[in-house]
Amino acid sequence: MDSKYSIKLKKLAADHDLTVIHPTSSYDDFAISSYDVSRPGLQFAGFYEYFHPNQIQIIGRAETAYLKKLDEETREDVLDKFFAQKPVAVIVCHRLPPDHLLVVAAKTHDVSLLSTDVETSAFMAQLINTLRTHLAPRETMHGVLVQVHGEGLLITGDSGIGKSETALELIKRGHRLIADDAVEIRRMNRNVITGTAPKMIRYLMELRGIGIIDVRQIYGIGAVLPYSKIDLVINFKKWQDGAEYDRLGLEQEHISVLGVKVPIATIPVAPARNLAIILEVAAINNRQRRMGYNAGADLVSRHDSSIDQGIEF
Repeated sequence: MDSKYSIKLKKLAADHDLTVIHPTSSYDDFAISSYDVSRPGLQFAGFYEYFHPNQIQIIGRAETAYLKKLDEETREDVLDKFFAQKPVAVIVCHRLPPDHLLVVAAKTHDVSLLSTDVETSAFMAQLINTLRTHLAPRETMHGVLVQVHGEGLLITGDSGIGKSETALELIKRGHRLIADDAVEIRRMNRNVITGTAPKMIRYLMELRGIGIIDVRQIYGIGAVLPYSKIDLVINFKKWQDGAEYDRLGLEQEHISVLGVKVPIATIPVAPARNLAIILEVAAINNRQRRMGYNAGADLVSRHDSSIDQGIEF
């Protein structure tokens, strides 16, 4: 599947320590925009109906063994037809020496040919993870992202309501900052979104009256994280007398972020409310809900059971 984002093949090769056997004439600037990868076993057998040349092609032991069983003339024809499709790149895995006809075909059709020492399945997993990260759909949201008790909390709300101050108190209590003010969110798969900070403001916080501070320099490397999964959205709203707020938490509300449904909790902000402690509890409570326990539902169940048994309160 194509993405509107891309990653240069040269960077991909450097990140995965790939050996470049043959670079194309445009290798330095060539970009990959599909986060799918394929193995060309069917293509070597002559089936091209569902072949996608925009996907990186991985050659492992099975494909190599199949090619070796062919006589040289047939192997040359198979490889020529395959490279004539102009795949974006071909990578040979598992320390397998590439067939000389493979190299010839890559040079003839000017297709990048690379190799890796890593076994096929492990390399494909690593490569797909890299492509998913770099090519993932994304958007930038105003807010603060912190990790509390292992749960990624995205704090949203009006400017000046206290998001950064609450995050700073959480950092003092041993939790970690990912991003302040701007959170770059990526959809890693259909159920998971992650957040990070734009490179320019990574690990920086703005505190009104003080200015910009570097959290990593003040509190140490253990106070920050480069990225985190987003498990819960916290929406700060100014307390309004007479407004109705959830008292039991029977039903979990959700918000859609990049098409992923994420739990959301609205926290009213008022003087004397310790928001840091509330967010610590929210993080633990969110984990309990995910594991199937809901304290509000448990209370209602006890109440109903007591009524059925004629127990007075």
